[in-house]
Amino acid sequence: MRVISGIYKRRRFDVPHTFKARPTTDFAKENLFNVLSNNYFDFEDGVTALDLFAGTGSISIELVSRGCDRVISVEKDPQHLSFISQVMREVKTDKCFPIRADVFRFIDKCSEQFDFIFADPPYALEKLPEIPDLVLNGDLLQEDGIFVFEH
Repeated sequence: MRVISGIYKRRRFDVPHTFKARPTTDFAKENLFNVLSNNYFDFEDGVTALDLFAGTGSISIELVSRGCDRVISVEKDPQHLSFISQVMREVKTDKCFPIRADVFRFIDKCSEQFDFIFADPPYALEKLPEIPDLVLNGDLLQEDGIFVFEH
């Protein structure tokens, strides 16, 4: 897993081969962040982000690298969460908060709002079609916020 841009640009982190989740490809990540940075956000301008189904934390570390003030990474798998925590310790950041939780329970209980929400659920997830409505109707997104749902 490679960081595309920002203060950790070109840093690589080896994702264990035993992981079910795979990092978002460099190509997809670069395109996503080009669109966001060129049209919607200056990530160094107090942006808060929520990474749902964080997996390897690829999106989370990219957000931190680009200057996000606060990133919450929600991941249910303990090994994946441990990896995300390890990466954040390695780069010595206090901007990312990995949380072990079921995304659906987290959404239900969360009272915070975010400028940017990214969700990359497992494609075979039974409740996949419910996620956009839960996020958009759950008062999680700031008024001018952006929600990206990868599926």
